[in-house]
Amino acid sequence: MQKGMHIDTERCVRAVQSKDARFDGWFFTAVVTTGIYCRPSCPVVPPKPENMRFHPSAAACQQAGFRACKRCRPDTSPGSPEWNQRADLVARAMRLIADGVVDREGVPGLAARLGYSTRQIERQLLAELGAGPLALARAQRAQAARLLIETTSLPMADIAFAAGFASIRTFNDTVREVFALAPTDLRARAPHSSPGNATGALTLRLPFRAPLNPDNLFGHLAATAVPGVEEWRDGAYRRTLRLPYGHGIVALTPQPDHIACRLTLSDLRDLTVAISRCRRMLDLDADPVAIDDQLRTDPLLAPLVDKAPGRRVPRTVDEAEFAVRAVLGQQVSTAAARTHAARLVTAHGERADDPGGGLTHLFPSPEALACVDPESLAMPRTRRTTFTTLVRQLAAGKVRLGPDSDWQETRARLLALPGFGPWTVDVIAMRALGDPDAFLPTDLGIRRAAQELGLPSTPAALTARAAAWRPWRAYAVQYLWATDSHPINFLPV
Repeated sequence: MQKGMHIDTERCVRAVQSKDARFDGWFFTAVVTTGIYCRPSCPVVPPKPENMRFHPSAAACQQAGFRACKRCRPDTSPGSPEWNQRADLVARAMRLIADGVVDREGVPGLAARLGYSTRQIERQLLAELGAGPLALARAQRAQAARLLIETTSLPMADIAFAAGFASIRTFNDTVREVFALAPTDLRARAPHSSPGNATGALTLRLPFRAPLNPDNLFGHLAATAVPGVEEWRDGAYRRTLRLPYGHGIVALTPQPDHIACRLTLSDLRDLTVAISRCRRMLDLDADPVAIDDQLRTDPLLAPLVDKAPGRRVPRTVDEAEFAVRAVLGQQVSTAAARTHAARLVTAHGERADDPGGGLTHLFPSPEALACVDPESLAMPRTRRTTFTTLVRQLAAGKVRLGPDSDWQETRARLLALPGFGPWTVDVIAMRALGDPDAFLPTDLGIRRAAQELGLPSTPAALTARAAAWRPWRAYAVQYLWATDSHPINFLPV
């Protein structure tokens, strides 16, 4: 698949006629005779090709006057893989919009974070997505409103403000315009088998593109879980979340065709941000068919891909947290890294309530960790220096880790810190920044797997061989790691 796919009319028509779910989120189909827009896999009889118009985003369809299909619910499609595989201005802007920045800080806040003028950002988003940042954020608010309407018993006024609308009137007008139903009618049509409640508990489905192999994804998260912050319980990965307006607890359970998600939020305004961060952590917007097809071109990798296709890169809900944990894990076992992190959590993390569960704290913020006495850290002096330098740089904003990070610039800033070598920087790039091409040629597990497969095992030679895997080398890492019997590679029992 490719950038600007909606321009390739013939290819889009074929995808719609074959109801290919692989293309959901890549483009949207607007039907001029009905005034609705759909995902490519919509179950209804495909319209005539001459009646189809293709748009790159739901917001662009809404801008053109189309309303969402009630059958296929295009607003619940997986996100476009484009935004997680690119590091340009548009991709960084889209990741920030998904993280709720426009709702909290407006378009000027978005522009300030990216270092561009509002006019430049609006022009580039409009050119590629057919909608500006306000329209894209509006589409996201509409989706959040629909979710709250259908899964909770909250009053509509509470839903309006929780979804990010400035007024109840704007909320009502937007819902009617996008879904062709009043909010009360939308709730009346919703199934009521497992409604949420008014205290912030929500149950929802996170869609993904098949195939998805949950073994290394949930295995990695569970095996490296920090006690008090994360746990595996009753078939679900659970963790605490630090969010813009409060905190939350999420439980994520792998299912054959979706990830079951249960969210408990202290402030419902954090809904879209929490969903966005969980999707990024589980890499749910990836295009596994395109990734696996590329990796299969190497005859030595192909058997690994064929054996367990659809591996994702386990990422994080908090980039700064992961960077700290990467330093704690330098040159020690997984168990030792968890112990170090658990001590910090107990001493410096904020308390969190988890009735019936084992979660007790939020992971400490960089500001809290910047006040830690280095002598209290049970680690070698050089690693103490690495730790204290990192958290102080994060707290001061001199190193910024987030969805808006420029991957190459951030790599350079991290490499300039004491104790940061290529392995640590690329682990952070892969799992915190989301760079799909991050690679770990010096990793012991990667070198051992390469040797067993007959691949070059020296870093330089392996890097040269891996050039053919680009831009998906982070996924090749997952397949190579999976040759080991380490617990990170297995779904917990």
